[in-house]
Order: sequence, then structure tokens, then C-alpha cells
Amino acid sequence: MKGLAGKIAVVSGAASGLGEAIVRRLAEEGCRIAGIDLSEPRPELRAEFGAIVTFYTSDLADDARIAEIARRIRAEVGAPSILVNNAALFVFRGVDASVDELDRICQVNIRGTSRLTHHILPFLRENGGGSIINLSSVSGFVGQSSFATYNATKFAIRGLTKCWAVDLAPEKIRVNALCPGYIESPAFARWVAEFKLDYDAENKKAGALCIMNRQGQPEEVAAAAAFLASDDASFITGSDLLVDGGYLAR
Repeated sequence: MKGLAGKIAVVSGAASGLGEAIVRRLAEEGCRIAGIDLSEPRPELRAEFGAIVTFYTSDLADDARIAEIARRIRAEVGAPSILVNNAALFVFRGVDASVDELDRICQVNIRGTSRLTHHILPFLRENGGGSIINLSSVSGFVGQSSFATYNATKFAIRGLTKCWAVDLAPEKIRVNALCPGYIESPAFARWVAEFKLDYDAENKKAGALCIMNRQGQPEEVAAAAAFLASDDASFITGSDLLVDGGYLAR
């Protein structure tokens, strides 16, 4: 990918799943990375990345902590020109969702994304431009049974993306939404476990929903994230990039 070597990227939800895959791909492309996650990364993950990735631990709902981490990133890693808002809370509830459940997921998925962007944006401006990638989902396009809480946040992420793209275009900051479909990831495994379903059966069922007849892999989402962050996507902003194996093509 053009223009990634030597860049500094911030990735939230960096310690596992899609975030881990995105960190790994950006590192392969020559980026230095500040990874933020609620959980500490596995020791082997720290060992794998060494000095290339600096990990910070925080809940995205904690504004004071995120502000502190942003200052530390600038001092310890440098001024980022790439921000990947990947962290998300998974609360799967339908029409019977309580206000507290909706508030809890919005606190991370919507307000957390906005909060981190607010604190990192000055550094993109310092660099004279950059790329913000917000993780939405196919769930931000369609209605799904018992997914109202989650889908509401992913629709909102797409809306924020388009508005921020308009606001920031004059400053040469591109903003795009990356929208995975069914991905064989820890998040999928947690969903299967929460609903007490059979993993192999659900994996096969999810794959059948895609015209490619399989689930995607985290590395395929990471490749799309690297593209959106790179100069190869220099004329792409305010867009939704689907990585869904054709789930929405039908």
C-alpha cells in the first residue's frame, strides 16, 4: 500500500479479533502503532510486535483516561495520521432492550468512537491531513432479529462518518466506514456462546448467507483497513466499504 511506511496509527480494540488483525497488517505495511484496548494484550502479542506497537489500556467510556492516553501517544509514539475506531461493545437485544442496555452500548460504540476521535484529531491536523476509519458493519444497513441495540450503533457510525467526512475534507482528512459482514472472529464466537448455539452449525449457516458461501477472516478486513488508510485511497472519503462476501448483494 502506498504511503503507509513510517506513518503512526492509533487502533482501538487492538488486543484481539479484528483490531489485532488490523494492527498486524499496518505493522507489516511499515506503520508504528498505538493500540488501545480495555484488556491487556496477551504476552505473546507484546513479544511479537515489540517496539512497533505501544499498547495502552482504557475503557473508551472514560474521557479523562482517553485524554491522558492521547497525550501519552503524542509524547511517546508521535503524532498519528491514521485513526482506526474499531473498539465495540456487543449487546444483542431486540425491542425489549432496556434503556440501560442501550445506554451501555452507545457509551462505547458511539460516544467512545466520538471521544477518541475528539482527542486524536488535533494530531491529524498537526500532520496536515490523515485518515479516520470507523468500523461499522452490515448491521448498519439492515434490520436483524434481536440486534436492535447493536444495529442502532452501527447505523449511527455510518452517519457520523459521512458528516465528519464533510466537515474534515477541507483539512485533507478522509473519513470512511469499514463495514464487515460475518467474520470468523472472537466476536462471532461470543455471540454464539451468548445465545447458547452450536458453533459449527452457526458458522456454516453464516457462511451460507454470503454469496461466497463462507465467513470472512479478520485478515481480509485488515487488508481493507490498510487500503483505506493508504494513499491508494486518496480520493475516497465519506464512503462505506463493505467486506461482506456479498451478504448485502442479494
